[in-house]
Amino acid sequence: MSIIRSMALASLITVLPVAADEYIGNYSANKYNANSTSNPHGAGSPYNANSVNNPNGTYGNAYSLKSATNPYTTDAPKLYDGDGNYRGKLSSNPYDADSVSNPYGRYGSPYSSESINNPYGAGSPYRSDSPNNPYGEGLEIVGE
Repeated sequence: MSIIRSMALASLITVLPVAADEYIGNYSANKYNANSTSNPHGAGSPYNANSVNNPNGTYGNAYSLKSATNPYTTDAPKLYDGDGNYRGKLSSNPYDADSVSNPYGRYGSPYSSESINNPYGAGSPYRSDSPNNPYGEGLEIVGE
């Protein structure tokens, strides 16, 4: 009888939906790229439901727990480079260790090579995956 229960439980676990990560756009200064948060007619549109620039959307609302603009969130959208490497959270929370707004953190310090705030590191305007390059691709933004 326990074997049947185990098999039923295993089949139930495989059927349950898993929360998938959602691609939101690219954190980029390129206003011509449709996927850029700087493009007001693309991913950066304040009318796009998933835009970090939409003050009423999930990722742009100052009160949403998943928002990039909520200064208290710890569940902000994540940034990834073109190779899939994690580059921190797109968050205005200065106390979150992974936030790009934490001036003492790995991804927010202007002295860290992995920080988008370091103009000589990941934030260099000459890197194609830098959000500061006006002609580059930027970093992918992924929400949960």
